[in-house]
Amino acid sequence: MPHTRPHRIAMISMHTSPLASPGVGDAGGMNVYLAEVSRQLAAAGNEVDIFTRRTSAELADRQRLATGVQVHNIGGSEIASKEKNDLPEVLQNFTAGVLERAAEIPELRYDAVHAHYWLSGPVAQAVAPIWNVPIIASMHTLGAAKNLARQQPPEPAHRLRVEQQLVEAADVLVANTPAERQDLMLLTGADPERVLVVPPGVNHESFHPGDQWAARMQLGLPVDRRILLFVGRLQPLKGPDIVIRSVAELVRERPSLRNEVHLVVCGGPSGVGPGYLQELHELAMATGIADLVEFRPPATASRLVDLYRSADVLLMPSRSESFGLVALESQAAGTPVVAARVGGLTSSVAPGSSGLLVDGHDPVDWAAAIDRLLAQPELLAALTAGGLAHASQFDWSLTAAGLAAGYRRAIAGNGVDVVESANYE
Repeated sequence: MPHTRPHRIAMISMHTSPLASPGVGDAGGMNVYLAEVSRQLAAAGNEVDIFTRRTSAELADRQRLATGVQVHNIGGSEIASKEKNDLPEVLQNFTAGVLERAAEIPELRYDAVHAHYWLSGPVAQAVAPIWNVPIIASMHTLGAAKNLARQQPPEPAHRLRVEQQLVEAADVLVANTPAERQDLMLLTGADPERVLVVPPGVNHESFHPGDQWAARMQLGLPVDRRILLFVGRLQPLKGPDIVIRSVAELVRERPSLRNEVHLVVCGGPSGVGPGYLQELHELAMATGIADLVEFRPPATASRLVDLYRSADVLLMPSRSESFGLVALESQAAGTPVVAARVGGLTSSVAPGSSGLLVDGHDPVDWAAAIDRLLAQPELLAALTAGGLAHASQFDWSLTAAGLAAGYRRAIAGNGVDVVESANYE
């Protein structure tokens, strides 16, 4: 990151904290993103305050994530008790809490406010004129894009209005990929000169290749099976049902594989209630592969890297995806990916080089893609090597450098040229 005057950045992440464990409730790739980029920004000399809602009375008002990074837990029981879909009802309370907390910080002066996800948009728009700072906005997922994926139930009209207002108010919009930039322009009419493409990264100290047999022993997984892996929040948008149906189709077409494959589904229900996990169990039974499927709760980072290493293939049939951090982590750990050709997955996976992209979500097509890899060890080996090379181009320090450039331009009040990372060339 180039040497410039350090800045103090206020990040708003109303609905979820960077200290939350990914894969639990509403925590996912965005939580990892917040934690990693704030650490990198602070390592370059900046200061970062992250304002999020308090989810438990036991949480301290302030928690240090790293040197130079403070997480501020805002609100009382009236906010903590709300489900994600009900959070718009307490936006005013949360905003007041952010302003009160900021007023307690001696000699406070922020240089910019960065809103993460649509729920944080109204908060950033309320505090920006009071602090006299520009607004940077990262959607992470765009409601209109999710609706195009036929998300059920569809995203509410209120969300679409709030996102549109944030697009119009932001001095800089950060897109994870060129595909997301296109969505912002086509679906919200965003000014292309205010959209900065900054790809997420991967923590290569945590995610790197290791011994597959040792990883399986550590996790208690069968060492004599072909391990297929799904990692993510358990919700229809992520497609765990497609994974189960695809493996069922695979063993129907190739009965000999019934004694060779083992599917691991790692994650917790998100936004759908605990009954969805039971539905997936019932689907595995109904399709005749309950004996081949193992459900595991969300994993810590150290366990997650072992899961990636243990697998032969990671399956990611998302119906919509702004980036697909799981795909990048898996490749960095030495496991190729079969992913849906949607959204950011077209950037996080290099088709034919680090993995395969499947058009649509037909289990027949997915079974064929899985079978192709399992039947061709030389292709699997080539994709493993290609995945390592592809993932090596992504690093959180580069993400932080891209964000810092966006902050500088917003602070200076200059127009933002569209910058597309060499990662996509």
